[in-house]
Formats: sequence, C-alpha cells, structure tokens
Amino acid sequence: MGDQQDDMVVIQQVLQGRQAAYAILVERYQRYVFTLVLRYVPNREVAEELAQDVFIKAYRCLADFKGSSKFSTWLYTIVNTTCLSYLRKKPDATVLLEEERMITIADRAFAETPLTKMEQQARQRMISIAMQQLHEDEARILSLYYQGDQSVDEIGVITGLTASNVKVKLYRARQKLKGILAGKVDS
Repeated sequence: MGDQQDDMVVIQQVLQGRQAAYAILVERYQRYVFTLVLRYVPNREVAEELAQDVFIKAYRCLADFKGSSKFSTWLYTIVNTTCLSYLRKKPDATVLLEEERMITIADRAFAETPLTKMEQQARQRMISIAMQQLHEDEARILSLYYQGDQSVDEIGVITGLTASNVKVKLYRARQKLKGILAGKVDS
C-alpha cells in the first residue's frame, strides 16, 4: 500500500479533475479492500461487487477525505459500512473470516523456490485456520494491525475503542493466536 503522502498527491489530482488518477488508488488498494470485504461476505462474486461499490462510494466522497488519518483507514470505514449495510439486507448472512496474510517481510525476501512457496502457503493456511478460531473482534484487530498496517490509534478510530483498549485487545489476540498455533504444531 502507498504511503499517506503519495495518496494525498493522487487524491489532489483526482479532485482537480484528473479522474484517471483514481485508478492508481484502486490499483493500490484493491487487494486490501477485497480481502476486507471477504471477511464479511464469503461469496467471492458478491465480494467483488461490494469491493467495486466501495471504490465507487470512495470516489464520490473523495472530497470528504481530509487526510487526518491514512487513506486506508478512511477506506476501511467505507468497507465496513458498505458490508454491514449489505448484511443487514440479508438476515441469513454470516460474517466469516478469510485467509490472513501474517507472513513477515523477511519471509517474502526468500527466493520463490517451490519449497519456500509451499512452506509459505502451508503457514498461511495454518494462520487462516487459527484466525477462524478467534472471536470476530480479535481477528479484525489482528487483521487491521498486520494486514491493514493500521496504527493502534487508527484501529481505535475504526473500532470506537480507546488506544489503550486496542493495545490490550491486540496483545490478548496475539497470545490467543499464538496458543492456537502452538496447539496445532504440537498435535
């Protein structure tokens, strides 16, 4: 994901009439948005439609983005409201967790040999299974922190929690995930 300064430059270009520059933001955040939408809606086709809706809403409201938080934080709130609105219309829908990307940058630095790729995929599957065993709020906070690259303060804005509460929940979620993963490795 791009940094805030780069995002602000692109946003200013769009607001000044260069609408094609919006494609840069879409490309930069499409995977992020799609992954978040999949947390709410397990159906890939519906998730794709909702992700498109998110970008359309973001485009229409771009002038409202003030830059006081990261663009990704602002975008997350649009994802959240869009998905919750969709789910309210479908009372039988459930919120499921999709794969989590909690592999460190050091892991990505390794060469893409078939063995390393297989190890990474196995690790991702293990983390995904473990994340599904967490409470929805715990999984969301971990996802925002590690995948969404959100700060504790930004997670607080998104979730409505205080920064200290986010820190406690993040710590507990990490410990719980660690315990779940340790149990899987031992068994």
